[in-house]
Amino acid sequence: MSLAKKAARRSRIRKSIRAKIAGTASRPRLSVFRSNKEIYAQVINDEDGKTIVAASSIEKSLSKDGNKIDIAKKVGQLVAEKALQSNVNAVVFDRNGYLYHGRVKALADAAREAGLKF
Repeated sequence: MSLAKKAARRSRIRKSIRAKIAGTASRPRLSVFRSNKEIYAQVINDEDGKTIVAASSIEKSLSKDGNKIDIAKKVGQLVAEKALQSNVNAVVFDRNGYLYHGRVKALADAAREAGLKF
């Protein structure tokens, strides 16, 4: 599959997902972005258009030991800890067009284990 077709497919899936879910003040959206090297997670209130909490694998406080899945787990724990400190207990998960597999699944599972509900 060519890169253009892959990007178009992900964009189509992403639009379909975003049409169904939205973050509110009581239940914000946990959005995941995955690049080839890094992984990013944000907790977003779509009503106000503001990011409440963000965490990524490029943060200085996060150790880069292990493979990409291990790092995704650490990011999931970090975003959950930050969200709980900001009085966010429940979120809506937005996989952003990626398959719920590998790093995306690892991040989600780690966030659940750390106390976020979704």
